[in-house]
Amino acid sequence: MTLTFRPALTALPLMLLMLAAPLNAQDTALVAVTGTGMDTDPEDTEATEATDAEADAATPVEPVFGIQDGSDVDLDTYRWTHRPVVVFADSPEDPRYQEQIAKLLEDVPALLDRDVIVFADTDPKARSALRQKLRPRGFMLVLIDKDGAVALRKPLPWSVRELTRTIDKMPMRLREVEERRGG
Repeated sequence: MTLTFRPALTALPLMLLMLAAPLNAQDTALVAVTGTGMDTDPEDTEATEATDAEADAATPVEPVFGIQDGSDVDLDTYRWTHRPVVVFADSPEDPRYQEQIAKLLEDVPALLDRDVIVFADTDPKARSALRQKLRPRGFMLVLIDKDGAVALRKPLPWSVRELTRTIDKMPMRLREVEERRGG
């Protein structure tokens, strides 16, 4: 399942799609954050392939936000590069899980700016490495800092605003912001 997210025009339809088709262990939703506007008509894409190839060579690849399957993830591979957020639930039909996924998709650019990567684990029978390490009971949201330490555990869905405020108070994030300012 692949979904394209264009912040200005499709935030609400995307959230509705996510609620209508919740993620499960077999699905991975990729959300590409791009500029404005909708994709062109498929018939028009053939006419613009040459100009698109030229533009792709000149422009950098835009960041991709993904809610990925957490059943076979090793968090150590993301140490010092990303802040993993792990969403646990006993089923993809759990209303808290669906609410959390919708809330995470409300402000994708804020999560990308803070190097957040999201993993979902909705199969407790699989006993994934994430479940063995973090030991959730039912629904749980876990925020892990870049150094690999668990920064937050919550038994209820959190908004992106609440998550970003927590991240922005972390010493590593404060240093990142200071370095971007040039000081």
